[in-house]
Amino acid sequence: MTGWDISPSGVEFVTSLVQDAMDDVAKDVKAYGTDMESAATSAGTISGPYCGAAPTGAIGAALALFVERTAADVLFLGARAAKSVNGAHEATAHYAVGDEEMAARAQRRALAAPKIDLPGTGEGDGQK
Repeated sequence: MTGWDISPSGVEFVTSLVQDAMDDVAKDVKAYGTDMESAATSAGTISGPYCGAAPTGAIGAALALFVERTAADVLFLGARAAKSVNGAHEATAHYAVGDEEMAARAQRRALAAPKIDLPGTGEGDGQK
């Protein structure tokens, strides 16, 4: 850890760029969910005319399965980025006050993979 030469203002600048990118990704993820739902609904079925809500067809079911199977990966992206940004801020704060041991600990914690709890699985309400 000795030999670190950190520019706190540089860290702040870079992490602010990452935060901006994270905000854009969050918007894209929200649009992804809406777009997938629309695609599944619009895919229709091979059945004839129907009254009421459209039945789910094979394409809609496949899209729903795809979203379900990739949800953890999508949530992981945001959680990983947030953990990295927070870790960089924490490590830099410790470094700035001269506590390199705490800075190293903060850096190690930030490098660990985040745990993702998917909503609706009974394990939580999303990321931890």
